Amino acid sequence: MDVVNQLVAQGQFRVLKVPLGFIKALQWFFAIFAFSTCGSYSGMFKMEVECKNRTDSGLSIEVEFEYPFRLHQVYFDAPTCKGGDTERYFLVGDYSSSAEFFVTIGVFAFLYATAALSVYVFFFDKYKENNKGPLIDLGVTAVFAFMWLVSSAAWAKGLSDVKTATDPDEVITLISACEVEGNSCKEVHDPVMSGLNTSVVRTIYQNF
Repeated sequence: MDVVNQLVAQGQFRVLKVPLGFIKALQWFFAIFAFSTCGSYSGMFKMEVECKNRTDSGLSIEVEFEYPFRLHQVYFDAPTCKGGDTERYFLVGDYSSSAEFFVTIGVFAFLYATAALSVYVFFFDKYKENNKGPLIDLGVTAVFAFMWLVSSAAWAKGLSDVKTATDPDEVITLISACEVEGNSCKEVHDPVMSGLNTSVVRTIYQNF
């Protein structure tokens, strides 16, 4: 504990008040926010299938999905409106590549930002001794900025596709019973994706 207190006492936390440290601290925060909101996401939506024969209806069909959004593995059972039988349906699409790419960049950006902040705070004098440290820092930061932009764009497209694939109105079109006259199908609850929207917007914003 004494070692930790000594390191904190020697730390140059004033560097966090200048652009170099402040911007890196923002990158650290945005990285945590990005990979945590996407990587820990789980969502749900509900639909209702009301058959002409009310006893065959399914009035609360709940579909759950989560990161990494391999939606083609997510299924639900819906009534056929024929004697109480059900039929299994799968959602459409696999968006794991863009989601995992986004989260991976977020994790590595967080680790680099943590390491850079540690250097700024505890070894800033050595960091400034020559141009090698700042140049390496600049190069790595530029690479991460580019990778953030690419991964954010890819995940923004992936998120748009996820929204479409989990839109209850779209999923209802997969259910054969909903095409039969006399049966009624409607959405009950939409998935909440505000956190995913914010993660993409904030990540793109931090690159400009």
